[in-house]
Amino acid sequence: MRMFRLFRRKKTDKILKIVEKAHLFKRYIFLLIGVLMYALAYNLFFFKNNIVFGGASGISIITKSFIDSSIMILILNVLFLVLSYFLLGKEKTINSLVGSLLFPLFVSLTKGIDEFINIDNSNLLLIAIIGGVCVGTAAGIVFKSGFTTGGTDILNQIVAKYFKVSMGTSMLMTDGIITIVGGFFFGWTRVLYAMIVLYIINVLVDKVVLGISKSKAVYITTDEDDAVIEYLLNELNLGITLIETRGGYTNKKDQIIMCVIPTSEYFKVSEGIEQIDPKAVILVTDAYQTSGMYSGKGSELVGIN
Repeated sequence: MRMFRLFRRKKTDKILKIVEKAHLFKRYIFLLIGVLMYALAYNLFFFKNNIVFGGASGISIITKSFIDSSIMILILNVLFLVLSYFLLGKEKTINSLVGSLLFPLFVSLTKGIDEFINIDNSNLLLIAIIGGVCVGTAAGIVFKSGFTTGGTDILNQIVAKYFKVSMGTSMLMTDGIITIVGGFFFGWTRVLYAMIVLYIINVLVDKVVLGISKSKAVYITTDEDDAVIEYLLNELNLGITLIETRGGYTNKKDQIIMCVIPTSEYFKVSEGIEQIDPKAVILVTDAYQTSGMYSGKGSELVGIN
C-alpha cells in the first residue's frame, strides 16, 4: 500500500512539473502585461487620489509622505517573500518572486504617466469603478498565468494556513485592516470608495480566470424522476447524471438529476420541470470550462453512486 502511494505521488509530481513548465514563455508575457496594467492603474487612479484598497500598494499610499511608493512596495514584497520561504515553502515562493520584483519596478517606471494621460479626478466614484476594473483584470491575468504580484497575496496565504481560516476570510482580515488604517489618514469617504474597488476586483478576477459562464449546472430533486428524465433526454436532448443521495433528516435514499445546459436553454428546462412537478426543487449554478459536449443522449456524465 505504501509503495502504491509513493508511485502515485511520483506520478502526480511529474504531472505538476509538466503543468508548471507548459507555455512558460506565453505565461511570462501575460505576467508582464498584467503587472504593467496593475502599475498603470495604481499610478493613474489610486496613488494621487489616496484610495487605499489593501495590499502592499495600499500601504505605500499611506506611507507616501515619507518614503517613495515603489521603494515601500519593494521592501514589503521582499519581506513577504522571506516569510513565504520559511512559512510556505520554496515552491510557493518561486511563483511569487518575479511578480513581487516586477510590480515595484513598473510602479517606478510609470510614475509620471499622469503627465501624459490627464484624467479628471473630481468624480471619485468613476475613478474607483474604472480603477477597480483595471486592477481586477490585471490581477486576473497574473493569476491565470500561474503567478502572483506578491505583497499581501503571500500574507493572505500565511494567515490562512496558520490561523486555519479560508482565503476569503484571510483577505478580509488583511486588506480590511489596511483599508481601515487608510481611513484614519485620508478620511472615511475614501474607505467607501475602496470597498467599491475591492468588490469590483474580486468579481473581475473570477471572470478573467474562469471566464464568463455560458452554461448552467442544474440539480433537480423531484418525485417525478422518470417524467423529468424523459423530458430532458428526449425532448431537450440533454445528457444527464443521476446522483444517489440520502436525506439528512429522513435518512431516505433518493436521487438528484444533474445536467449541464446552455444558458439559453434554461427557460425550457425550468418551465418544463414546473409543468411536470410544481413541487420540484431546482438548484442552478454557473458552470465554467464545460469541456466537450453536454447535450445529446450519448453524452451524459458518469453517474455517482
